[in-house]
Parts: sequence; C-alpha cells; structure tokens
Amino acid sequence: MNPLKIFRKRFIPPESILLKDDIVISQSEDTIVTKWNTIKPKVTLHHGASCYFLKEGYKISKFYREDHSLIYWYCDIIECDFNEAENTLIVTDLLVDVIVETSGYVKVMDLEELADALENNLITEEQLKTALRRLNNLLTIIYKDKFERLQSHINRFDL
Repeated sequence: MNPLKIFRKRFIPPESILLKDDIVISQSEDTIVTKWNTIKPKVTLHHGASCYFLKEGYKISKFYREDHSLIYWYCDIIECDFNEAENTLIVTDLLVDVIVETSGYVKVMDLEELADALENNLITEEQLKTALRRLNNLLTIIYKDKFERLQSHINRFDL
C-alpha cells in the first residue's frame, strides 16, 4: 500500500497543501500521529508533532523551538476526509484554534475568522456549527483536566 498522504486545506487563505515532509509515526482507525518541521520557518517555531483525532475533529500539536523546548500546545478544529482507495487524508481547518500554554493558560483564537468565513460564504452554516460544537468539546476536555488524555498520544513518543 502507498504511504498515507495528508493534505492541509484552508479557507483563509484558500489553499490545499500536501504535507509531503510530515512523517507518520503512528496510525490507527481513530488517530494519526505525525512529526514535522515547519513549512515556513518562524523565529521560534522550528518543529513539532501532531495527533489527528479523526472522529472527534481536532488536531492537537506540540510546538517546539529549535533546542527542542516546548513552546505550547496548539489545537486546530478540523474536518477529515479519508479516501481509502488513494490512502489520502484531507484535513480541512475549520479556522478556530486553541492554544494551551505551558503554564496552563488557555486561549481561543480566530473566532472572528470563523464569523468572516461564514459571512463571505467560504464555509457553510453546518461547518460553522460543527466547528463550534467541536470547540466546546475540546474546551470541556481541557477545563476538566482531561487534556492529558489527548496529549498522551504524542507524549508516548520520544520526539
């Protein structure tokens, strides 16, 4: 079988990118764990690891500096479309994100982008509702001190 190809699809800016350099280190029916280097180099962000929770609709990423120190956890709300015949996964970013700082501080990001996307007909009302429900589910996990369950999918690997 061909190796899994993962595509990242965005509404803002509109793009679809093959994550050709991401390395799949674990794959199951429910999750895919990858490690990667940044596509566009940034001052602090150098590399990371991500876990796609295919059924829940989140991608939880651990962002690292070049010296391997943790910056923070970055959580994307996503939709996944897996094509078994082609062994491809299209991951659509539903715009709203959550950052979990090392201190435990939680910040919700890009709600205005979600509203703008609906207003400009870039997403459907159904996608907006899905994004908000998934955001609520993720925040509930974080606020009930259950985030470790999601983190453990990445933390079990020595990255």
